Amino acid sequence: MNYRKILTVLVYVAVPVVLLVLALHYVGLAKKEKIYYSELLNAFYSDQVGYYSLNLSSGDMEYWAREQVALNKETGKVEPLEKEKNNSKKYSLPNVELFLMQTDDIIQERNRENLEAPEKQIQVNLINGGGGSWLIQIIPTVLIGGMVVTFVFIMMRRMNSSIMGENNRSMSFGKARMRQQGKDEKRKTTFADVAGADEEKEELAEIVGFLRDPKQYNDLGARIPKGVLLVGPPGTGKTLLARAVAGEADVPFFSISGS
Repeated sequence: MNYRKILTVLVYVAVPVVLLVLALHYVGLAKKEKIYYSELLNAFYSDQVGYYSLNLSSGDMEYWAREQVALNKETGKVEPLEKEKNNSKKYSLPNVELFLMQTDDIIQERNRENLEAPEKQIQVNLINGGGGSWLIQIIPTVLIGGMVVTFVFIMMRRMNSSIMGENNRSMSFGKARMRQQGKDEKRKTTFADVAGADEEKEELAEIVGFLRDPKQYNDLGARIPKGVLLVGPPGTGKTLLARAVAGEADVPFFSISGS
């Protein structure tokens, strides 16, 4: 089993799926009502907030408007109405201490003014949350970054492998397989192995003579042709003739694919 291929397929499938899920998550967040910090402060200054809950560690705040809360006679505290519990507004404070400093005086003043009417007081619920809340918020961003980096890394490796493969094929283009037919008499190919093609063998006999004794031809001032082109459809014995020339001349036979 090729685990590397399976891992590659899983990554190619998982990365788009995770990116799609995270994209939908962020689109959903973008569609939510956006609240500016100035609007949040104005809601407290204008006595529009009746109850709010704040996590002192993460800065996550949830608050309800005054018409969404009521006095619980059993506890004597202002609480969100049952039907309004899911209709709160949420905000993530960048600086919890600054927010408390800016709103503490106004909340205390409102509550002092409404000592006789506790239903009009602002109920505050401060939570000492865990320190890992901020980490949860950045997990989607970290996941997206990790997936993108992994995807780019795999693509770069595949591209490099492909380029290296092409380079290796290019560099090995001129390499041929040499066969020392003269040293292996049983595998040597000669004109006797070529049936027919008498005229071609006659013409190639001169090439064989030059390969066997080039000095004799050079002394006469003769020059061997730079090459011989054998033309014909596949299966007519062109390669066999070339091997026979090498076998007759007792020289190595080099083979290379033109493609």
